Amino acid sequence: MNRVIVNLDALHHNLTAVDGWMSRHGARWTLVTKVLCGHHDTLAALHALGVRSVGESRLDNLRSLRDIDPDQETWYLRVPSRTSISDIVRHCNVSLNSESEIIRGLNEEAERQNKTHHVVVMIELGDLREGILPGALVDFYDQVFHLPNIEVLGIGANLGCLAGVIPSIDQCMQLILYRELLELKFGHKLPLISAGTSATLPLVLDGQLPREINHFRVGESVFLGTDLVNGGTLPALRDDTVSLEAEIIEIKRKSLIPTAETGAVAPFSMEQENEEIAPGQRGYRALVGVGQLDTDIGGLTPENSAHQISGASSDITVVNIGDSPGGLSIGDTIRFRPNYAALVRLMGNRYIDRVVEPDLKSFRQTLPGPGTVQLAPVVDPPGEEKGGVEGPGADPDRHPRTARNR
Repeated sequence: MNRVIVNLDALHHNLTAVDGWMSRHGARWTLVTKVLCGHHDTLAALHALGVRSVGESRLDNLRSLRDIDPDQETWYLRVPSRTSISDIVRHCNVSLNSESEIIRGLNEEAERQNKTHHVVVMIELGDLREGILPGALVDFYDQVFHLPNIEVLGIGANLGCLAGVIPSIDQCMQLILYRELLELKFGHKLPLISAGTSATLPLVLDGQLPREINHFRVGESVFLGTDLVNGGTLPALRDDTVSLEAEIIEIKRKSLIPTAETGAVAPFSMEQENEEIAPGQRGYRALVGVGQLDTDIGGLTPENSAHQISGASSDITVVNIGDSPGGLSIGDTIRFRPNYAALVRLMGNRYIDRVVEPDLKSFRQTLPGPGTVQLAPVVDPPGEEKGGVEGPGADPDRHPRTARNR
């Protein structure tokens, strides 16, 4: 059997660590759960830990979140499409936007549903994904500021997800200046600068990130412990939150290099990181029943450092396991750690089982009480006026309802 295993104790550890970093920075944050592809037991475990603000990019997954807790705050992280407007207003508290036409559509739909929909205006800072150009910011904001069923929570940016742009202090200062410009121009305080991500956590740990960056959207570092800037694992985080367990379907001693002429016939190619193999060298090779159809095999790392992935086809991955079988036989499993690209494909794969350890009931029983992390909603935290953004990182002068007299 092949399965993805989510270690809930490790997940709890990482979630608590990142929450502590956010608290010390004076920021609120939203846990980005899209990598889970709506996996119920993991989402339920996160809810038991106290997560009440989650970010997603698939509406089906947002419906799963609402099934667990109808009142859970949800952020829609993909730029909305015109055809998704009705569902976004129905299922999401906040969306990230870069098109005024879409925001006007959200306003009209929010009026029909008798709601106020919250938006963050995304600004392009070099990664060349979503975001309006800074030169168009004032005109853009003027078009959406007065919409009656839209609440502009602030501005934001996305860095690192497309071109791999590394967040810098200069980019953060640009956002701070853009917010000041809008506040002076329109006499309206903007409570949030939503530019914190897993890629900005190294700046937080080094004490370099301006405190004006007061909202974070973090996922990968919680689920994998990844240090996206420097490589490896962030200090105090665990990298064993998720593993892939793949069953051995063949194990034999074979040549470690092809024994016949090769060409561009195989549909999948991988960069080989193996040490130089001598002609005629032989060793044990294990075949496991997971392939490129299931995940990005290049994003898997065997937990046993003596094992090396030799290659993969659509359904099978070949692992060089050494000069002996190492006690492995047919039906045993080999474990791998996935990177983000491999994990997101595994979690969305209907051919792979996904389980949590310990099981959800046992995990809940180990918790000292409900909400051990207390990752509160960003909008309307408990005990606050509706429409507010309070808590760590909030400026009382930037309360949106007060500023707009609504």
